[in-house]
Amino acid sequence: MNIAVLGTGVTGQTIGTKLVRLGHEVMLGSRDPAKPSAVTWARDAGQHALYGTFQNAADFGEIVFNCTLGSASLEALQQAGSENLRDKILIDTSNPLDRSSEIWTLTVCNTDSLGEQIQRAFPDSKVVKTLNTVNANVMVEPTKLTEMTDIFVSGNDLDAKATVVMILKDWFGWRKITDLGDITTARSVEMYVPLWHNLRNAISAQRFNIKVVTS
Repeated sequence: MNIAVLGTGVTGQTIGTKLVRLGHEVMLGSRDPAKPSAVTWARDAGQHALYGTFQNAADFGEIVFNCTLGSASLEALQQAGSENLRDKILIDTSNPLDRSSEIWTLTVCNTDSLGEQIQRAFPDSKVVKTLNTVNANVMVEPTKLTEMTDIFVSGNDLDAKATVVMILKDWFGWRKITDLGDITTARSVEMYVPLWHNLRNAISAQRFNIKVVTS
């Protein structure tokens, strides 16, 4: 499958590398058509790894992963082009974080979310929010954790969510996946991220996640 990954940071490269290893053709997209980090990634990842602009990648991909910084996601997706995102599953891993100070804050919360903003801006795309509650390497290798933990999906399109659940299970190895509901439930997983940040500082670890336990 041809897959677009928008964003050339740690998250984008980690997801892109995993997808290439699974045998997919992957194009990493950025503002710069030949961004050095993307060029290096494509060289190291092998012949199925490509790079280009956001627009190039979105046009190329049958499925699109948004792995850009939350503060830049809407602009990046606008550069990708609504025509290149139309009718496609758009997997949103971003968080609306302001990290300008030691205490992280959210640029949108409570009555809205970045996932909802993306869905409103691209109504013909099938936005599914997921993977934003864990560190990049846990996203694609949940078995690095010592116990089975939970990941979540939010989105309006049931078929799109079913496809994303398949990706999470069969490609990335997640076994406990909870469908929270429509895209408004992206508010809750985005608002979890400041707690994730505090936990990371408190336990001095990046590989961790939450586990839902019921009686």
